[in-house]
Amino acid sequence: MGPHQAKSQKKPFPPMTPTDTKTADDERLMAALALALVDKPRATLQELAKAVGMSKATLYRFCKTREELIARLMAHGAQLMRRALAEARLDEGTPREALQRVIQGQLAHREMGAFLMYYWKPDTLSDERWADQWAQFTQALDAFFLRCQREGYFRIDISAAALTESLIALVVCMMDAERLGRVARVGMADVVETLFMNGAVA
Repeated sequence: MGPHQAKSQKKPFPPMTPTDTKTADDERLMAALALALVDKPRATLQELAKAVGMSKATLYRFCKTREELIARLMAHGAQLMRRALAEARLDEGTPREALQRVIQGQLAHREMGAFLMYYWKPDTLSDERWADQWAQFTQALDAFFLRCQREGYFRIDISAAALTESLIALVVCMMDAERLGRVARVGMADVVETLFMNGAVA
């Protein structure tokens, strides 16, 4: 069940802080709004506010239009992806341990991942802001896989870029499958790891 579907089990959201430094409540609200936009892509601000259990006035103080809300969620989602990758500490431990941290970190933000997948458009990368952030994310993973290939851990007949894209595709597909109720949230990281490792290990 999505965050916006269980209002009776949640505390009301406080007003969103206007700074880039987000509190846990801010992140919980943005995850709920992201999922609400995926589930109700044509919803008005009033309908989105109702879906996440807050007043329209509170949401309006944060974002005055749907377009502004989508842009802010896109930026937040990209920030979470980069933060999760940094926290994965790709240079520490064994390749498998680092990969596990990457998968767990990305899956920890399922709602934002689903939102980015749904609202990512063919021309998104024509915007330098998103192109730069996506390049930083993929280049870090490319470098990780290339290093591990040179160490003999991952197979070399598949390029590092292809390994990056395969991992991203697996994570994103599992996020969506979990949202649709096709796979369980528990154990999802292990499923992604097993599927990826079975095809990638040398």
